[in-house]
Amino acid sequence: MKIDVKQYQVAAGKKVSLNDYSTCYNGSTEKDDGTEELAEIKAQLTRFQEIFYAADSHSILIMFQAMDAAGKDGVISHVMSGLNPQGCQVYSFKAPTSEEYDHDFLWRHYKALPERGRIGVHNRSHYENVLVCKVHPEYVLNERVPGYTDIKKIDETFWKRRYESIRNFEKHLTDNGTVIIKIFLYVSKEEQKKRFLERIDDPAKNWKFSSGDIAERGLWKDYMKAYEEALSETSTEASPWYIVPADKKWYARLVVSDILLQTFKGLDLKFPVLAKPEQEQLVEIKKQLLDETIMSLHSKAMNKNS
Repeated sequence: MKIDVKQYQVAAGKKVSLNDYSTCYNGSTEKDDGTEELAEIKAQLTRFQEIFYAADSHSILIMFQAMDAAGKDGVISHVMSGLNPQGCQVYSFKAPTSEEYDHDFLWRHYKALPERGRIGVHNRSHYENVLVCKVHPEYVLNERVPGYTDIKKIDETFWKRRYESIRNFEKHLTDNGTVIIKIFLYVSKEEQKKRFLERIDDPAKNWKFSSGDIAERGLWKDYMKAYEEALSETSTEASPWYIVPADKKWYARLVVSDILLQTFKGLDLKFPVLAKPEQEQLVEIKKQLLDETIMSLHSKAMNKNS
């Protein structure tokens, strides 16, 4: 099965209606075939990551956003299992700390950016500030933004400025060599219920469930609206969003892995070529090492004959 990842990419400037997207893969490929293909992609990712690290010219930032139980952790673990952990870093963002509230909303995310040659994964991201905060505008008051001391003042102008801040932030990153991949794992409300019930029924998964998850589930329509606005406002040519169907975990993992693979290929990177003086130095070092081997063999022969 060859996936056309472009079908999941949100075109820059497009007004998104999630009703136009499916949460479930409806193709003919079976899970076993998809699992086999995922293994093949992982093998390619390993090779491309080596070139990516050696080239040291870009960094990659993968951001995941989703409703609860959409499978972010599973996707991240499967994708990352095909990569060298020394070249990766994963951050899972929780509610901001008091120190983070003393800075602008992008500060803690800027601190967590990957350096050149490395891949950074953000489990939740700065988009929480236009998703959760859009549904719960009272959270914005914790930021103490000048002029916004009351929920009633947090109007459409405020959100437009926040989207603009995000676009400018991401443009700055892409202009300076960070390749951004933004993934929205789109799970259905029915599938979320199924996974919640599995967490409740399985003692080993009880820790994953919180009563607060049910409260947020009750705001599903509000969240879908917030996602639609965020996707519409912030999917750009340089840092597009991908809306990945997530009802079938194996397929979501396959799509995300393939998006990363296609991103690597698009960079067209190659191993660095040494300058002529360094190449000549390597030739000399090789000669020394070979001479050393010859001397060692000669010495062993002499000792044996003596």
